Amino acid sequence: MPYNFDQTPNRRLSGILNKWTWFPKDVLPMWVADMDFSAPPPILEALQKYVDHGDLGYYLPSRKLQETIAARLNKLYSWEISAEMIVAVPGVNSGYNIAARTFCTPEKGYLIQTPVYNEFHETRRKTGMPQVEAPLAKKVEGHLIDYEIDFDVFARAAPRASLFLLCNPHNPIGAIYSPAELTRLAEICIQHDLLIVSDEIHSELLLDNNPFRPIASLSPEIEARTITLISASKAYNVPGLFCAFAVIPNQQLREQYAETALRMGAHVSSAGLVATRSAYSGNCDSWLRELRKYLTRNRDFLIDYVKQRWPEVRITMPQATYLAWLDFTQLGFETSPYEFFFEKAKVALSDGAIFGENGKGHVRLNFGTSRRILKQGLDRMNQALRLR
Repeated sequence: MPYNFDQTPNRRLSGILNKWTWFPKDVLPMWVADMDFSAPPPILEALQKYVDHGDLGYYLPSRKLQETIAARLNKLYSWEISAEMIVAVPGVNSGYNIAARTFCTPEKGYLIQTPVYNEFHETRRKTGMPQVEAPLAKKVEGHLIDYEIDFDVFARAAPRASLFLLCNPHNPIGAIYSPAELTRLAEICIQHDLLIVSDEIHSELLLDNNPFRPIASLSPEIEARTITLISASKAYNVPGLFCAFAVIPNQQLREQYAETALRMGAHVSSAGLVATRSAYSGNCDSWLRELRKYLTRNRDFLIDYVKQRWPEVRITMPQATYLAWLDFTQLGFETSPYEFFFEKAKVALSDGAIFGENGKGHVRLNFGTSRRILKQGLDRMNQALRLR
């Protein structure tokens, strides 16, 4: 079945605050990590039936839904888990904050690899736990930039934390860690007795048909100390329904985690449960395959655009996600590139500084939109650079 991702719904709805209405009307939003496409038809149909039925009361995750999620993980990764290992949480952000509150202490906090998703940095404020950083090593080759794990830096930082917060696929870099890299990270965590909390929210947004492997699926020893956070929100574009899941095979960890979630009142959206069941049933797989192809073409268009017009700018080649990371440090902006493009091009990007100290001079660009809107944003940025 063909899907037309060149068409996007009007998101400038009056009385609704979203990324399209957050700034003035002349600003093109390419920042917040949600896509401009409609959700898959099977999800929309399931939600329509839910609304038409008229019952908008409290829903809880059913055993059948948990079994559907477990079957999805088995199908995708041959990772065999049982339904009772799955704990519902309002979102992946809530999921790792629950973990930090449960397993971190004021003496030993959580470890992150920067630059990394800005909400990871917010965990310090939201939980009061200390943040430990192991910066990634930046590599430049022509117009492309990449980041590698400095395992020595990671190993030196590990003793100061009790929890490693992993982002895989990585936001904002778009990298997928290999099984070898994940195994080495896990070995260090085991050596220093760190719990692993793996944010895998982008795990189904794979470009070029790249393979993905959850870190917990690598070995029973790793699985026993890992909390895996997943959600249909990114791949199926339903983030506003606030529904995610923590996969916790270790019963003791799961009971501790669930107790904290209960105390925090971390309930999930009823509509989110309906959408998740549809997403993970397999009924949306053809839509997802076409979406991945479209996003891959958008990524390639973006990289070619940068190479042809901005010789001093470096960009990542994401293996997953719909997020690109652009390095403007060679241009010597008086202000940040975020401020420059907001003021001069009327394009709202994500300021690299919010992803860590080593993100300054960079921006994150969301290419999860139609090709027309993507080109419009790039043309605005190009014009601003030409007039600079």
